[in-house]
Amino acid sequence: MWRYGVSILKPYHYVHCKSYPANSKSNLTKTPVIKSSNSWTLMTTITESDVGILCFISHLPGFRGILKQRYSDFIVNEVDTEGNVVHLTSLDAPPEAVQEVETKIPDQLNKCYASEIIKFRSLAGDTDADRLEAFINQITSGSEEDICPIVLSPDSDKSHRTAMHNFFKENLRFLVTDTVDGPDSSSKCIRVRLNSGNNNKGRNSKKRKERGDKPYDSRGSSHWPEHLGKFLRFHLYKENKDTQEALGLIGKLLGIQPRSFGFAGTKDKRSVSTQRVTVFKQHASRLAALNERLIGIKVGDFCYVEDDLLLGQLLGNWFTVILRGIVADSEETIKASAESLGRHGFINYFGLQRFGSGSIPTHRIGATLLRGEWQAAASTILDPREGERDFVSKAREYYKETGDIEGTLRQLPRHLVAERAMLQGLKKCPGNYLQALKAIPRTLRMMYVHSYQSYLWNHAASMRVEKYGSNEVVLGDLVYCKGNDAEKVKVVPTEHEDNNFEDAYDYSQLDEISGTDLPEGKNNLVKAITAVDISTGNYTIEDVVLPMPGSRIIYPVNDIANVYHDMAKKDGISLTESVHNTKEFSITSMTGSYRHVFQKPIDFEWELLSYSDGTIALSETDLDKIAKTKPVNLVKEEKPTNGTEGQDPSDHMEHIESFEDDKKFSTDNVEVEGSREAEPPQIHSLPESNSLGTQKALKLAFTLPASCYATMAVRELLKTSTSVAFHKALNQ
Repeated sequence: MWRYGVSILKPYHYVHCKSYPANSKSNLTKTPVIKSSNSWTLMTTITESDVGILCFISHLPGFRGILKQRYSDFIVNEVDTEGNVVHLTSLDAPPEAVQEVETKIPDQLNKCYASEIIKFRSLAGDTDADRLEAFINQITSGSEEDICPIVLSPDSDKSHRTAMHNFFKENLRFLVTDTVDGPDSSSKCIRVRLNSGNNNKGRNSKKRKERGDKPYDSRGSSHWPEHLGKFLRFHLYKENKDTQEALGLIGKLLGIQPRSFGFAGTKDKRSVSTQRVTVFKQHASRLAALNERLIGIKVGDFCYVEDDLLLGQLLGNWFTVILRGIVADSEETIKASAESLGRHGFINYFGLQRFGSGSIPTHRIGATLLRGEWQAAASTILDPREGERDFVSKAREYYKETGDIEGTLRQLPRHLVAERAMLQGLKKCPGNYLQALKAIPRTLRMMYVHSYQSYLWNHAASMRVEKYGSNEVVLGDLVYCKGNDAEKVKVVPTEHEDNNFEDAYDYSQLDEISGTDLPEGKNNLVKAITAVDISTGNYTIEDVVLPMPGSRIIYPVNDIANVYHDMAKKDGISLTESVHNTKEFSITSMTGSYRHVFQKPIDFEWELLSYSDGTIALSETDLDKIAKTKPVNLVKEEKPTNGTEGQDPSDHMEHIESFEDDKKFSTDNVEVEGSREAEPPQIHSLPESNSLGTQKALKLAFTLPASCYATMAVRELLKTSTSVAFHKALNQ
């Protein structure tokens, strides 16, 4: 038995599947885990069993291992649609792109604009013409002062504003315009600024102070070189940041809106990841220059393409995972578990991150939306919640007590996108909670409903494993048709099928972390297994799928179908009819999809490692490889996650779970007494030194299709919870 510090830890032994809570509601448990800047806070969070994650495939015992002790212990590389693993290999801009930018001095800035001003005067009047003339003189003078945008006189005539926009496009292409709100609700104003696509030698590089609430239109310049694709594609490398956060920082430095970027899917925050990103009409040299300023983010491998990336345009992700502090009966225990994972795979659950990182589970908000309870849903999103930083809690409390939208917006941090969007919606339409909910970006607001679909799917998958096992197909299982079956089967529409495809949910909005499988095409029809299928052996357990509820899916022709309807009914939701007319929050207006119940890791490899210093990386990142050949500015030193001082509790305490003994569960004549989730072992305090003696780590490498969760593969291996709280407890 391997030793860990000064204590000896026994390996875990787990049951095959926990008892299925057929008629019990999901529970929220309170655990004292978050220490805020002032006091300890009870944080209410969900556990794996709350969201239907109940079973394992193998009967093998688990063992101890710490997931994501360091964020560099979890490396994610996107796999593109051609099957290529995306790596960061170069930080340099292509020579032709550098030359293009460096030699592009706007010729228009070196000419006289008297004739253009005369034309503009006849179109806009003397006041705006004088204002524009002064603005152009400031630009052409070479002044080192900030060049702030100008706002022209209010104009309620849309056709006249269009003529004004066209004037700038045709005559003053080094300037760009957009429309902002005027002094009253019936008027608009045209705002004029220097085109960020021009190389103005830094005169406009300082932070502009008069942008107002609306970001500028980021759609590039009208004089983009014809020989270049409209989109710059690059590889984004990030450490311990989520995709939106990284792109937000890059966009801020470039002075462009987040909507200018396209990507195939978001990646885990607590990881080192590399993925493809596109941006509209930006030169590679501008982005490459940011590498000297960015911390924890690098960009490179630039090329120009004609099309932007859309969510879902990937095959999957390649994972490199380090599990530290391994303790087991023997290496044979680890070997048997690893080989079982490679041979049989894992239950393809939606992981805990699918259901939110805060104290309010996203699937509960989704259920409220499906019931059409708009005000209740809005309150759930906006109301105070446990476990947040003090200044966020104070902002929520302030709004609940005063209803002061402007004052609340000044207090709420910008990363609370849903809350800020809703408040802006309520500001425009007071009391209209549905419109406020629709103000949330579409991908984000649809995550609530998809989370509820995932909640039902997880419970159905657990019932399928508990009732029928994980070895064979059974009567009524659903599978994608093979061979001649595809010609015989008919698509079975639901009773309330909506033939208006434009109103059905657009699956291109999803990413692989959102967890919903993309439709697999009209030729991949689904059928229920018959006695003939079982006798011929045409289908195996790997073919079994379960539906994500929607209007164009069928349910298994066995007891598993009841799980969907019974659990939805318990939440006051019908899967066959809607109680409201808002289609985007109605399951009957979504097409639905299918997801394989079991998933094998692809190209699975594993290796046992020894280490004595917990601060030393055990895997090589893309940036490490580049640094071997060319010095780069590395990110700041990473610290283990055994403390929360100075950190946002939500960073590392995303899924806190209860370890109280509250039930017994048994299977295969083995009774195990314990908690709903795996109880953390008792570990004595560790020495402050980084050297803890020789320890074992397990290195895993594998590919998973888009929408599959690597944490669920790790769960099958260790037979422990994947919650952040559990693995943080192991690291104390």
